[in-house]
Amino acid sequence: MAVMHATIYSDSLKRTVPITIILPSDKVDQDGRRMNKAPYKSLYLLHGIFGDQTDWLYGTRIARWAMDHDIAVIMPAGENHFYLNQPGAGFDYQNFIGSELVELTREMFPLSKHREDTYIGGLSMGGFGALNNGLKNPETFGGIIALSSASLSTNQFPDSDDSDNILGMKSFTEACSGFKKSDLELEENQLETYIRKNAQNNNCPRMYLACGTDDFLISGNHQLRDLFIENGYDVTYDEIPGGHDWTFWDRQIEKAIEWISPSVQAGLSSGNVGKK
Repeated sequence: MAVMHATIYSDSLKRTVPITIILPSDKVDQDGRRMNKAPYKSLYLLHGIFGDQTDWLYGTRIARWAMDHDIAVIMPAGENHFYLNQPGAGFDYQNFIGSELVELTREMFPLSKHREDTYIGGLSMGGFGALNNGLKNPETFGGIIALSSASLSTNQFPDSDDSDNILGMKSFTEACSGFKKSDLELEENQLETYIRKNAQNNNCPRMYLACGTDDFLISGNHQLRDLFIENGYDVTYDEIPGGHDWTFWDRQIEKAIEWISPSVQAGLSSGNVGKK
C-alpha cells in the first residue's frame, strides 16, 4: 500500500491543511504483477475531537482494509471544529470537506468521480461531520459511515461551564462548533432537515451506522437510526458490545470497508507472503 502525508492549500480555510492518504496503487500479486485497478473508490474519513489526520492510521488497521478492498482513503485534519462552516471566524470546514477536498484530491489522484464510488465517514465528532456533509452533498457522496456519532443536537449541547470535563463546558463547545445552542434550533442547522429533504428528492445516500452498547452516545444513535429508517433510507445498523474507543472503531471500520466493497484481493505484503 502507499501511505502519503501531505499539506494542501484550502481556499475555504485560507491556510494549508495536513492530510493523510492511503492508495492501493502499488499492490502486486505473488508473481510481481501490478494489481492496479484505478480509478479507485474513495472514502473521506474524519477523525474525532482532540484528534488529527493520522488518528485512523495509528488507531485502526484501515491501511490493510483499504489495500485489500482497493479503496483510496483520504483523512484530513479537522481540528476540533465539527467540520462546520463558521463564517464569522472564517472557518468554512463544510465547504472544505464537502466540496473543495473532493475536487482537489480527484485532480491529484486516480479516484472515481462517480457518486456511487464516493463515501464519507467518521467517528464521534467525525461521525457528525460525515453525516452533516454527506447529507448536505448527496450528489457527491453515495454513502455515509457514522460510527459512535455525535449529533450536536440541543440535548447534547452544554448549558453552562459548570463541569469538570471540558466536553461538558458550554464555552468550549461554542468555540469548537461556532454555534450557540439557539443556533441549533434553526431548521437549517438540524440533521433532520436534510434527512427529510433528501428523502423527498429521492436522493438518499446509503447509510452505515454503528455504536457500542456501552457508549454514552448510544441513545442519540438510536434516534438517528430510527429517523433514517422512517424516511426510507437504506440503513445498515450494527450495535455490539463496546465503548467509545479504538477497539470498537477498529472492528467497525473493517465492517464498513466490507460494506463499501465486499470483494477482497489481497496483494503481496509483509502479512501476505507465499499465498496463492
